[in-house]
Amino acid sequence: MKFLDLAKVYIRSGSGGGGCISFRREKYIEYGGPDGGDGGNGGYVWVEAVDGLNTLIDFRYQQHFFAKNGQPGMGNQRTGASGDDIVLRVPVGTEILDEDQETVIADMTELGQRVLLAKGGNGGFGNLHFKSATNQAPRRKNPGQEGVERTLWLRLKLIADAGLLGLPNAGKSTFLSATSNARPKIADYPFTTLHPNLGVVGIDGAEFVIADIPGLISGASEGRGLGDRFLGHVERCAVLLHLIDGTSETIAEDYREIIGELEAYGGHLADKPRITALNKVDALDDDERAEAKAALEAAAGAPVLMMSGVSGEGLKEVLRAVRAQITDDRIRQAKSQEEPEPWRP
Repeated sequence: MKFLDLAKVYIRSGSGGGGCISFRREKYIEYGGPDGGDGGNGGYVWVEAVDGLNTLIDFRYQQHFFAKNGQPGMGNQRTGASGDDIVLRVPVGTEILDEDQETVIADMTELGQRVLLAKGGNGGFGNLHFKSATNQAPRRKNPGQEGVERTLWLRLKLIADAGLLGLPNAGKSTFLSATSNARPKIADYPFTTLHPNLGVVGIDGAEFVIADIPGLISGASEGRGLGDRFLGHVERCAVLLHLIDGTSETIAEDYREIIGELEAYGGHLADKPRITALNKVDALDDDERAEAKAALEAAAGAPVLMMSGVSGEGLKEVLRAVRAQITDDRIRQAKSQEEPEPWRP
């Protein structure tokens, strides 16, 4: 399944059915009177957050969603049938944006959340509705209201507790594969990761979700590389883990590049709690480690953790630091690994 996090859709609610002009004419009924029924209401357009989806790929093959129109009224005081509603089923974490891609109409952050996108038109009144003591044979009816037509954007922002940041080849995918059951693509060239990956990480009996996004480079906010479009997937995270390549010759500059892109992106992303870790320390000797750590701490102005995704050095300390920044309501308890006792009569 391909990963798609942005889709454009066209929706239209149903129009209401028109009213009916009819008179009751039966043998032996001298004063039949008007009996034209009302039209049915048009169908609504809803959006619902459902389980089992993690991409918007379905909306690549179908972009138009039209609810059914209401049926017109009929004689014998019969009201027309209302049109069927239509429901757009999206993954949890999807934002519904207006055509300008800036105005947020709805944020689907909870499973089962349901939001009305377009209301169907009301059905028109038949001539039975206008009957009165002074107008006993009305020849008037109303047409149904037109439906609402809109163009919307769907943008998926993954639900994760922690997010990974760093330049290409900083070791983010290796870290995710070493700490979880996720198996992202790993290679020795830049931009190996082309779409976000999620992994469930466990430490000290607690579980949380980490999101790995494609690497950023200088100028990503202006569209360089893969741009900053994937930064939206870490907006909902409680903490950001910033990985720095310890084998780089420009450690301080690498750190400032990512921070500059976070500030350029906006949305308070640069103000989120952030943990800085020096990765690939297994390739450094003691003197190089001390020099790299001092340079990074001077640039970050905060303590720096040492780790290696390949050898596993320092992984538990990093995970504990990340866990400490996540509130208890977002943490899930790990399932017990103990084997159940066999049944005995």
